[in-house]
Amino acid sequence: MSGLLDGIRVLDLSRLLPGGFGTGLLSDLGAEVVKVEQPGLGDYMRWLEPRLGDESAASWVVDRGKRSIGVDLKSPRGVEVVRRLARTADAFVESFRPGVVDRLGVGYEALRAENPRLVYCSISGYGQDGPLRSVAGHDLNYVGRAGILSVTGARDGRPAIPGVQVGDLGGGALLGAVGLLAALVRAGRTGEGEHVDVSMTDGAFALLSVHLGDHFATGLVPGPEQMLLNGAYPCYNVYACADGKHLTVGALEPRFFEALCEVVGRADLVPTRLDPEALPVWRALFLTRPRDAWLASFEGTDACVGPVNDLAEAIDDPQLRHRQMVVEAQHPTVGATRQVGTPFKLREHPAAIGGPPPRLGEGTRSLLTEAGYPDAEIDDLLELGVVSAPS
Repeated sequence: MSGLLDGIRVLDLSRLLPGGFGTGLLSDLGAEVVKVEQPGLGDYMRWLEPRLGDESAASWVVDRGKRSIGVDLKSPRGVEVVRRLARTADAFVESFRPGVVDRLGVGYEALRAENPRLVYCSISGYGQDGPLRSVAGHDLNYVGRAGILSVTGARDGRPAIPGVQVGDLGGGALLGAVGLLAALVRAGRTGEGEHVDVSMTDGAFALLSVHLGDHFATGLVPGPEQMLLNGAYPCYNVYACADGKHLTVGALEPRFFEALCEVVGRADLVPTRLDPEALPVWRALFLTRPRDAWLASFEGTDACVGPVNDLAEAIDDPQLRHRQMVVEAQHPTVGATRQVGTPFKLREHPAAIGGPPPRLGEGTRSLLTEAGYPDAEIDDLLELGVVSAPS
């Protein structure tokens, strides 16, 4: 059974996490993703520790199911290879600083001339224009500038660094994939491509839409633990338990909070749902029992209570297991290994993770053959180092 994106080819010139994760999601949905990598070095994700066999564990997650071609973009003939591949591609993804791809000769206008239908997606820290367009940065810089850090953490402490890369993955990869897919739909109808300009800072800022709506309405500037959804009130909070583990309480609606109070045996606390002064009472209450004892008490009750799982616990969580978010995959040298499953659950066209990440340049020869290069010219390109393939 084919995937939803079966027949779609994506050229992925991106590096590191945002572009790679985004195109990896497209691969899960059935797209053919071709990594265009620097000979000898490849995507920097390949060199991260720890290792899984001969590959980085991170590379397995980001690059599974993809094909790889090694191309020297500092060579005019290498640029011609990418332009030629773009003629039969549906989408192109890059994550360089603005202006770099134009200098290399594979910018939007250059590839549009080769393929007017091409959807070209650029993922960068601050976008293709503006005063910071050429400034270096990482996820922490983006979420800090966007305002996410100002509402994250404890009221009496410094802002907390999010445990996951919100700007890279949410603002860049996910919103980039949404824009790319929308442009693909239009290209299918009209035959016209598009340049999707994704700023990870813009994306992180957009994720604050609820907070910003409150600010626009009231003028108030919130901080950590000062809003309904970041820990200001008893009904929506994280509580430590007797064993040092934690519970999440998301009993926003009155009926859920009433159920919470009933289970803990404190009907007198029903009026405290939105009373910040009652937080010490609730904190002391949950400290009286271990986390799992509390969880057992809440089984079968609609009180919106759950665990704060560590990663090992999350892997074995029965709900995540049932949803196949942890799957077994075969690694060519290690054998059976656990991997993150695909988050897409589709009835008619099931999504699935691909095989192990390709070796750098593993698909070079086959991709060039598909692009119409004769064997003699491929041999010449390999000998000159314009393209690379595993020895």
